[in-house]
Amino acid sequence: MSMNFRIWCDERGFQSEPPIEPKAVAAYVDFLGGKIRATTIELRLWAISEMHRAAFMPSPCRHRLVVLALKAAKRKYGAGVRQKPPLCKAEVLAAIDRLGSSRLEIRDKAVLWIATDSWCRASEIVALKVKDLIRQDDGASLLYIERSKTDQYGQGAYAFLSEAGTGAVLDWIDLAGLKSEDPILTKSQANARICSLDPLTITRIIKRCTGRRDVSAHSTRIGGVHDAFRIGCDLSSIMVAGRWSSPEMPARYGRRILATQSAAALVSKAVSEEIATSGE
Repeated sequence: MSMNFRIWCDERGFQSEPPIEPKAVAAYVDFLGGKIRATTIELRLWAISEMHRAAFMPSPCRHRLVVLALKAAKRKYGAGVRQKPPLCKAEVLAAIDRLGSSRLEIRDKAVLWIATDSWCRASEIVALKVKDLIRQDDGASLLYIERSKTDQYGQGAYAFLSEAGTGAVLDWIDLAGLKSEDPILTKSQANARICSLDPLTITRIIKRCTGRRDVSAHSTRIGGVHDAFRIGCDLSSIMVAGRWSSPEMPARYGRRILATQSAAALVSKAVSEEIATSGE
């Protein structure tokens, strides 16, 4: 990214090394608007800020010129983020029911249960160790998340795993002969070296088991939010379940399902029921 920015600056006569003038960065944002997503523009601004931080200089990206340029780009071209479709629990459970009892399928059942119960990110799922499975009196378990995207200092958090999910995970741990410090999810081959899966492997497993090419490991997280809104959970409890520090992301994930529960939807349903009743 920084090389692209340097070339852009050189071609237009701007200084390309810190300290970079805010008007140059604002012009760069104007240039990028409509060509790439707003989130990608923000990523490039972050890189420019890091260049200055490394040189112990203030970031020009905080200047009002740059802030206004970014707002204008979002207003003109949109700030929407393409979201993966939700994968709700009913669909995941149906996929689990279709799996057999081979070594690969037992491992995949553990993957699917963890994904749909815990709402964990793929990076959190592959980081789980056997010792992180904490059994509860009711047969369910807690999964200890040592570090996550929003917990860079390793304060730790907990995620839920149902009784059925716990059973599936224990079946895999016993079959694979895993020890306390081993990752819970490893390669399915009997003689394979015990090591953590790549986060992308979680997406591949979910796609293969569900038969859907449009989903990713994040889809179970989004699907969990949809399920929660559908049964009437409030936003604060959803934030706790998904370990979000602000309501922005779960609210964004739930936009589709919330639209079906909006006042407009309720009015439409009520009027339809009134008409149906009066016609009887």
